Amino acid sequence: MRIELSNRFAVLREFAHCQSGTALLEFALSAPIILLMALGGAEIAYMATTNMKVNQLAVAVADNASRLGQTDNSGVTPTISEEDVDSIMAGAIEEGEAIDFEQNGRIILSSLERDNATGKQYIHWQRCKGDLEKDSKYGNDSNENGLNGSTITGMGSSGEIRARPNSAVMFVEVYYEYDGFMENAFSMGSQFHEEAAFVIRDDRNLVPGVTGEGGTSAC
Repeated sequence: MRIELSNRFAVLREFAHCQSGTALLEFALSAPIILLMALGGAEIAYMATTNMKVNQLAVAVADNASRLGQTDNSGVTPTISEEDVDSIMAGAIEEGEAIDFEQNGRIILSSLERDNATGKQYIHWQRCKGDLEKDSKYGNDSNENGLNGSTITGMGSSGEIRARPNSAVMFVEVYYEYDGFMENAFSMGSQFHEEAAFVIRDDRNLVPGVTGEGGTSAC
């Protein structure tokens, strides 16, 4: 009996000093943490890249809208048409195709102008694109355009963007619903909001707003 117990204790002592499985045990304990950190880092990187794409999309739309009419060589001050606006919006949707922007985002393009009669800032016209249901945080081109409804002192985070007399600012708001590329496992879902603004580059006949019919970018 004593010999049997002694053998057992010997086996236990040998087992206690055995280090052959230490590395495997350490790996088993640390692997989930390392994997979690790697996936979390990848998610954050993808999130930052997507946000940058949304920002660049806002800048591109505002820039392109500010250039409308530049190539018009007629002696008449150019106007912009529904077709012109639709082409800008279509380009933006194509640019955002990699992040499924049309299904998950919303572009709101507003023409911020100064009313000559009252001196007030107002939204002369506004066009939208994208399936995400979102309204402009500044107003619309009908009952909340600055002449009707609440006064618009300016646009932008501090209201510092204002149109000069006989000019216009192409102001763009872009919203995007981010779900993450890890489905729901490590998703850091949130809604991105980016803004951009450009003053129109050349003289433009502002009186009619957007001319033509059949536009597909109504808000």
